[in-house]
Amino acid sequence: MFKVIVIASGKGGTGKTSLSAGVATALADLGRRVLVIDGDSGLRNLDIVLGMSDSVVFSFADVARGVVALEKAAAPHPAIERLSMLTAPVGAPALSENGMRLLAAQAQEMGFEYVVIDGPAGLAPELRAFAQIATQGIVISTPDSASIRGAERVARLLEEEHIMRVRLVINRIRPRLIQYGLASNVDDAMDLTGLQLLGIVPEDEDVIACGNSGKSILRIKKTGASLAYRNIARRLEGERLPVMKV
Repeated sequence: MFKVIVIASGKGGTGKTSLSAGVATALADLGRRVLVIDGDSGLRNLDIVLGMSDSVVFSFADVARGVVALEKAAAPHPAIERLSMLTAPVGAPALSENGMRLLAAQAQEMGFEYVVIDGPAGLAPELRAFAQIATQGIVISTPDSASIRGAERVARLLEEEHIMRVRLVINRIRPRLIQYGLASNVDDAMDLTGLQLLGIVPEDEDVIACGNSGKSILRIKKTGASLAYRNIARRLEGERLPVMKV
């Protein structure tokens, strides 16, 4: 089944781009054809995390406006089979529902099984445009109160756009802070956002190191955030897995 997944957060600094890159790579490793889109106009950095700064030319806005066909615009990853990318435009574009549906239709015609959208942080207007074509939503939050409050707001926006399935990922889990009551636990975050849990990602310094070097953490290690991304991808595929222990 063709799936369009928008990944959103209530504020910046939650690890949304790392999650988008990690889950898209994990889905490709599972044998799925994946198009990952940098939807954060003006602040794009997905190409850096994926090591594709020299590969991407066209933006999702170019395809949505009919300037170029997706077949020409989608840049294949140089090392990860079945993974392709569209970057974001330099400035915030004016997007139409018809244009976004054109992009999604071309992706399906090309045989992509997943479109993973690294959406803008907060309540940016582009988020509603992406929500119009999304079949699922992922809201990512860190365990701090400000991030969870923002996650709750963006979750309601996605639900207002009639995305039937919106789930929560808690990133940068630090068990010691939770133990001493200095960060919300997972159950609290689920209650406050009103979302079902899709997965948790432990604090992992290798995420930063790999992102800065453009290397996939899934190629470096099998534990920590790498395992978390793989588990989330498998749940998106319909597998039932226990929440990882951290």
